Parts: sequence; structure tokens; C-alpha cells
Amino acid sequence: MVLNFKTMDSYESPESTPRHRFSSSLKDYFIGTTPRQKRLESVRKQTSFAPTPSRRKILQCSQLQEDVDPHKVAFLLHKQWTLYSLTPLYKFSYANLREYSRLLSAFIAAEKHKGLAVEVGEDLNIKVVFSTLLGLKGTQRDSEAVLVQILSKSQMPPENREDKVLWTGWFCCAFGDSLLETTTEDFTCLPLFLANGAESNTAIIGTWFQKTFDCYFSPLAINAFNLSWMAAMWTACKMDHYMATEFLWSVPCSPQSLDISYAIHPEDAKALWDSVHKTPGEVTQEEVDLFMDCLYSHFHRHFKIHLSATRLVRVSTSVASAHTDGKVKILCHKYLIGVLAYLTELAIFQIE
Repeated sequence: MVLNFKTMDSYESPESTPRHRFSSSLKDYFIGTTPRQKRLESVRKQTSFAPTPSRRKILQCSQLQEDVDPHKVAFLLHKQWTLYSLTPLYKFSYANLREYSRLLSAFIAAEKHKGLAVEVGEDLNIKVVFSTLLGLKGTQRDSEAVLVQILSKSQMPPENREDKVLWTGWFCCAFGDSLLETTTEDFTCLPLFLANGAESNTAIIGTWFQKTFDCYFSPLAINAFNLSWMAAMWTACKMDHYMATEFLWSVPCSPQSLDISYAIHPEDAKALWDSVHKTPGEVTQEEVDLFMDCLYSHFHRHFKIHLSATRLVRVSTSVASAHTDGKVKILCHKYLIGVLAYLTELAIFQIE
């Protein structure tokens, strides 16, 4: 067990995710309801949704994931992604991805000329590329994931040309049945959006999607309750190689906040989980609570600090890491679909 006390200003762990408040401009771009979305919302209200489940299956490798291009999967791993929820897209067509690439490139150019701070290169020599991530879904019924990239055009000869990736975002749905059951064929359900790159670019892309497909984005935060579920579910996963399980708690105090970093050897974390886990193949709310209570008790026994009086803000395991600000890093390709399934569930819950 490793314990570190750090102030907010001094916490600079490589695996940490800095606190960040979404700018007001992003909120202006991403939060709003269009007339068609209001009609869609009225349809949803006619269906009663189940409450947050008290048990979930332990993450498994999806057979559909075998169809995913391994190079694209590798590109998605070990990057910090900012999460958003996204309402269904109206009249989106996979057959028009090339046209969407052209239209979004033109839109970025127009926004740049309007003086908005879009980080796409000084000469605006950029291009936008839409592509699909085949197999990156939970069931056959889920919509195919879509990858969007802003690339800087190289000035090198074609034989030596290698475009630089300036911004990346992807839309996906893993086991999104609860949302699919309440939407019509005119809508494409891709409720989870992950972005990596400048926020100014994210805002521009979000604006274009909202105008083009009558949808809206909302930043997707992860509260302490869901972080606890992630810690338990990801500790339960069988791995070839394990890394330490780490927690970060925030302690409100004056004049600045204090962070408590708590690292547990992977064998100790797995042994603790095995001691509380009683339901084969699934994780229950009771097990999650007991897992966290054991950690709190152990910590208090050694350091006389009640972690229950603090706020859990980050968890990091061999599978993935997540921060309450809605930042995630997916570290293991084997459980990629499983991680996306839980994030999709959170996104759909926020939409509903």
C-alpha cells in the first residue's frame, strides 16, 4: 500500500487527471434542446425506465470486438478522453460519411474566418475524415461506432506524406437497448461521445453536429458512486498483467484542497475483491459497498482518517482509469467493450 498526501497544486502524477471546469463556451455550444429533440423526449417519457441496476455482469471480451481493426483499437487506448452524452442523431447516414467530411471541413474553415479560436493550423490547411469503427459495439442491434479526426495536411510529397492528427472524437453505443427501444428509424443512437484534443475544436465539431443532425451534447461527469462501481468491476477482471489499483480522494479544506492518493498492490486488491465477491459472473451493489467499506476501514486503522468524509474523484486500475470530471483512459483492449458498455449506460441515463 502506498499513501501520498498532496495539495491540489502539487499533484502531478502521470496517471492523474487534472481538475477542469468546462468553459462557458462549451456549455453554450453543447447544452440546448431543439424542437425535434423535444418531440423525441416526449416519446421517451411514455416509457418507464428501470432504475440503476443493483447488479451487473463482470466485463467480458465481446465477440463483435474481433471485427475491429487492431490498429484503430490501439489508437484508442492509453489516451485521455473527455466524455459527453449525445442525444440521437436525426437523419444520419453511414453512406454519407465522405460528404460529412467535406461539409465539416468547410464549416471549420468558415468558423476560422469568423475569428473563432479553432486550433487547426495557422494556414487552415486541414481536412476532416469520418470513418467507422466496425465491431466496436455490444450487440448487432447497436449502431456502428463513428470516428472523426481533424488532420493537418502535410506539405511533403505524396510518397512521404504523413498527416498529423490534431483532434479525435468517436461516437459509440454498447448495449444501448434502453435507448434504441424508444427511438424511431429516423434516429441513429450513438449516446456516448469521447473527445481528445483542444476544447475549441470539440466545441466547433459539436456545433456542426447539432446543426446538422438536430442533436445536443452534454458533458458527462462521473460521480463517486459510479467511480466505486468502476473500481470494483475493473478489479474483478482477469488480466495477464496487473498494475496497482489507485484511488484519489479530495479533502475540502482551506486555503486549498488536499488530495489523498491511495495505491494498493494488485494482488492485495484482487484478494480483497475475492473475499467479498459471492456472485459468480456478476457484481452486486452489496459487493461494491463492502469492497469500498473494507478499503475505508483499512485506511482508518492505519492513518486514523475517515475517507467517508472525503470525496472520491479518481480510480485507476489495470483495465482503465476514470476521473469525476469525465476524463477516462482505457488501458486494456480485452475489456474495451465492457468499459464502453458502462459508459454508454451512464450516457443514456443522463439523456433520459
